[in-house]
Amino acid sequence: MTILLTGATGFLGSHILNRLLQADYKVVILKRSFSNTWRINSVLSKVKFYDLDKTPIETAFKEQKIDVVIHTATNYGRSNQLVSSIVDTNLMFSLKLLETAAFFNTDTFFNTDTLLYKYLNHYSLSKKQFIEWLKYFSNKIRVVNLKLEHIYGPKDDDSKFVMWIINQMLSNVKSIDLTKGEQKRDFIYVDDVVEAYLLMLEKFSTFQAFSEFDIGTGNQIRLKEFILQIHKQISRLKPIDTELNFGSIPYREGEFMEIQEDVEPLFNLGWKPKISIEDGIEKTLKYRINQ
Repeated sequence: MTILLTGATGFLGSHILNRLLQADYKVVILKRSFSNTWRINSVLSKVKFYDLDKTPIETAFKEQKIDVVIHTATNYGRSNQLVSSIVDTNLMFSLKLLETAAFFNTDTFFNTDTLLYKYLNHYSLSKKQFIEWLKYFSNKIRVVNLKLEHIYGPKDDDSKFVMWIINQMLSNVKSIDLTKGEQKRDFIYVDDVVEAYLLMLEKFSTFQAFSEFDIGTGNQIRLKEFILQIHKQISRLKPIDTELNFGSIPYREGEFMEIQEDVEPLFNLGWKPKISIEDGIEKTLKYRINQ
């Protein structure tokens, strides 16, 4: 089976790429000539890649039969990008990829979605708008939409919350201003997410034209508890005097206090999370410290 993977230079995509190669899949990746490939340099020679700023998307499909697309490329809009830039990646590029895959009779399109509320921000709105197009095209190509909870683990972006707060504590900053941290989230270690994707690849031929799965552990904890667990584990490794000022800043506008998720369909496929929060934080810390 030949798999076309987008977002391979990113956090989740790089972990998926390594696991696909371990499982002996043939992998083709789409990237840009100026993409930072530090996460995948060790395996880049094992894949066929196309630079999208130099080569049309269609070329990848013309030069080999693509059986499955796994689409993980996304724009979170964390660097104050224009809304049009976020939409260009999360909607227009995604639609072009979907349209091309359907035209070349690709069997299945795996989309990486979010469990965030549609109107929370520009990112979540653009992701949810693409779902309508996925449903529209599902009569031409099988679609599997994977709605992910809060992923964390080694090689994550320093701008994302988990790595940011780990870095703050490891730097022993004087204090960190936080909300009350009462909002519940389902934190899932990246390896568990990757194994869900691999299981989907084994099962997708039995899926309907459009299928959706929530990818999470099913166990939600308060954000405050998760932060305190990070603090506790770092304290075991080194002295830390950072003061956690819970409640010193307000919740963001539109903040939701609990995630609506249904992981039973995923569990029914035979998947279960293997990494506890404690072990996941420990693995993440060890990677960060040994960088």
